[in-house]
Amino acid sequence: MPQPLASDIILQQLRQFDPDAVEEAREFRGEISLYIRKGRLRSACEFLRDAPGLNFKYLSDVTAVDLFPNEPRFEVVYHLLSLESFRRLRLKVRVPGDDPRVNSVVPVWPGANAFEREVFDLLGIRFEGHPNLSRILMPEDWEGHPLRKDYPTTGYR
Repeated sequence: MPQPLASDIILQQLRQFDPDAVEEAREFRGEISLYIRKGRLRSACEFLRDAPGLNFKYLSDVTAVDLFPNEPRFEVVYHLLSLESFRRLRLKVRVPGDDPRVNSVVPVWPGANAFEREVFDLLGIRFEGHPNLSRILMPEDWEGHPLRKDYPTTGYR
């Protein structure tokens, strides 16, 4: 049975660690989404992984959303799980379309390697500090990023 771990406790502990890390917090159906400032992502992830009582040691997915034509254009989304409390946490980072880059979380969760490569390949978001940021699904000579909303449905010709 999951231990009760209120979303406000997670937010309170993260804000005590770094008052400027969280831009916004939203809760829906008992799950919390924290919007993390781009420059604070890695330190916030390390804190969430290591903090007693939180222990979000499992990164289950990294994905991204293209909000074109809105700006910031992208949201990179990290799905975390605490194996102690069985609580889930979603982190989101807003990334501008003119310079789509964010720090890699591979040093925090090595399993992020393939997830970040997939987001890079399909949406063109660069992960700074990634050990091997290269295409993983599309051929190396492929032009563009096919999950971007402005990518032509017939491809480039």
